[in-house]
Order: sequence, then structure tokens, then C-alpha cells
Amino acid sequence: MEFRTLRAFVEVVRQGGFSPAAKVVFATQSTVSKAVRQLEQEIGLPLLDRLGHRVAPTAAGEIVYRRAVRLLAERDDLGAELAELRGLRRGTLRLGLPPIGSSVLFAPLVAAYRQRHPEIEIRLVEHGSERLEELLEAGEIDFAGLLTPIAPAFAQQPVRSEPVMALLAPDHPLAGRPAVRLGDLRDTPFILFESGFALNRIILDACRRDGFEPTVVARSSQIDFIAGLAGAGLGVAFLPRMIAMQRTEVPIGLVLLDAPGTDWTMAMAWRRDAWLPPAGAAWLALLRETWKDDAA
Repeated sequence: MEFRTLRAFVEVVRQGGFSPAAKVVFATQSTVSKAVRQLEQEIGLPLLDRLGHRVAPTAAGEIVYRRAVRLLAERDDLGAELAELRGLRRGTLRLGLPPIGSSVLFAPLVAAYRQRHPEIEIRLVEHGSERLEELLEAGEIDFAGLLTPIAPAFAQQPVRSEPVMALLAPDHPLAGRPAVRLGDLRDTPFILFESGFALNRIILDACRRDGFEPTVVARSSQIDFIAGLAGAGLGVAFLPRMIAMQRTEVPIGLVLLDAPGTDWTMAMAWRRDAWLPPAGAAWLALLRETWKDDAA
């Protein structure tokens, strides 16, 4: 069983198909298919269900996927630790940042880090929290900005907590209130982010606790577009207060959301069992210096 084969299988599961997986691992589709067949022959069980143009892991495939992700992460840790032992100290900092809040919370920090450590290469990826958690677990990034609660497998440094605000058209009947409950919004269509954004989960879970499932009229990954749709009267959108207060491009009503369990709490997370290279240790030191609290 080779790491190359495991890597191909992991990407097929993660991407949902052979063709997109081939692009990720820089191989042909036939090479990826052959690698998966070889792995199935070694294990003696089918690992994938072919569902038209998509694939899904079988029960055996789920087990192999979880183990393969850990093995590949351990391999990367081993390489980094040995490189440090050999004195390769230039290093790389691999950061996963969410689209919501990063310009306010992390852009100044990245600039400060670069000023302190100009020899360190900074690699940034931007995704919603769910995808960032996958990348962090797989060892493909060293740190990820995630919304709490965070899985026990990760250590975390608290960054900031903000209440959530509802964004409404200025002439919406609720736009003039100081605060609004989710139940008051049950008849207003919701504008949410694309799947994979943890803020969606926070809002939808709170709606279900209130006993209703909202009507979702639109989804986007663009903050300004979501705010614009809300301001134009398409429905209600939700943003942490520090981001909502910056939306001045269009007329919009901002109302504090009065709903338990909906605070937007950002933390920087890393794998508890991972060896942090000097570049990562320096980032963690800057985090703690900036936000003072000790990591959990």
C-alpha cells in the first residue's frame, strides 16, 4: 500500500469523482482509476459505489478514507520534522482563512508576521469552515480560522466573538427594531452563504430550536452581494456585527439578532497531535501575543 495510492483514493472521495481528483493530484483520470482499483485489490473489498458520474465511499471505503487521511498527515509531519532537523529553516506557513472576517481579523496579523519573518513563505487558502476543517485534519494546512464549537481533535486560540445582526431592507417592518428574534423572521425568506459556511449551521440550528425551517431564497459566497440582496428586499441575511457595520454601499437595515447560541465566535485551530514547524510556532506566538488568551 503506497502513499501515492492512498492520496489518489482520498481525493476521489473528497472531490466526489475521478476526473476532479485527477486534477488535484496532477495525474490522468485513468491513473487515478488504476490506483483505486489497486487499493481495492490489496484490501479485498470494494471501496467506492459508482453513482453515475459521482462516487461515494462504501462502508469499507469510509474506514480506509479516515485512516488514509491520518496516514497522509503523519507523512507530511514526518517530512517537516526531518527537514527541520536537517536545518531547512526557511519554512512555509500554510494558513486556511474563512471569507467572513479575515480582512478585519487576520490581514493585519499576516502583514505583521511577514514583517517579522520575511524569509517564511505564507501560503493562504480561503474556504468555509467545513472545508477548512477537512484540510486541517488532512494536514494540508497548519492552521485554520474556524467558528466554534471546534472538534476535540484540534487545539484552538480564541480570536473574537461577535453577536450576529440581521440585514433587512430599510422599509422592512422589522428594520426599525433594536433587536429581532428568529421567530419574528419565519415568514421572511433567508439569504444564506454557500454550503460549507459554519454561519449557515449556526443560523439554521437556531431556527430548528425555534421550531421552524426557513425558506432559503438565495445563496452566495460573496458578502457584498448577500448584503445587496438583503438591502434590495429579497429577504434577510445574517452577518457578524463587525462585518455588518461595514456594509455602507447600499441602504440597509441592521438589527441585532436576539437568539441564544448564535454568537459568531472565531478561533484559530491546529491539530493537537501535529508537530508545529518553526514557521507555525512563530505564528502561534504572534496569535497569543495579539489576543493574550492561552490556547485551549
